[in-house]
Amino acid sequence: MKLFLDSADVNEIKKRLSSGLIAGITTNPTLIRKSGGNPQHVYQELIDLGINDISMEVIGDSEEELFSNAMGHVKTYGDKATIKLPCSVDGLKACKRLSDINVRTNVTLIFSASQAILASLAGATYISPFIGRMDDNSLDGMKLINDISNALTGDTKILAASIRDPQSVGAAFSLGAHICTVPVSVFDKMYKHVLTDKGIEQFNLD
Repeated sequence: MKLFLDSADVNEIKKRLSSGLIAGITTNPTLIRKSGGNPQHVYQELIDLGINDISMEVIGDSEEELFSNAMGHVKTYGDKATIKLPCSVDGLKACKRLSDINVRTNVTLIFSASQAILASLAGATYISPFIGRMDDNSLDGMKLINDISNALTGDTKILAASIRDPQSVGAAFSLGAHICTVPVSVFDKMYKHVLTDKGIEQFNLD
């Protein structure tokens, strides 16, 4: 069981790393654009903070382009790079090539158990079902986690993504997720419970 932060805001990430509870970082082009950072600078800053598992999304219009861009990241960032690929025909072909040379991969935008099975067969290290986006479209994100957990038999880990609240973290782990990646705001809320606050207040008073 591991927690990743889903963020590209280096300052916000740095504040949470001192907890010792964060095992990795997931990023995407949208998060990096919102942070106002340059992808290469963001990745290097995260590595300098001591993060050893960073999902770096690669783009391309073909298997060859995706693979080539992935190898560029591997050359620059070494084993700190987890190559994030889309669950598409070309993405899975690139995933298989990368897994054959022991490059860590994260197949993203998973919305069905059948997609998860294909990604696992392609040797993906992680697969990322998007819980929140499923729920946004009147689909059951938690059922998807459960279905994937029941279907997979190999070494591929379920990395639950698009998580919107702390309750979803507990539910995803209980249904078979190995990792949850959460926004900073959700991570902060995981500490909180009104009964805990009341209990601390009473204990301090006593």
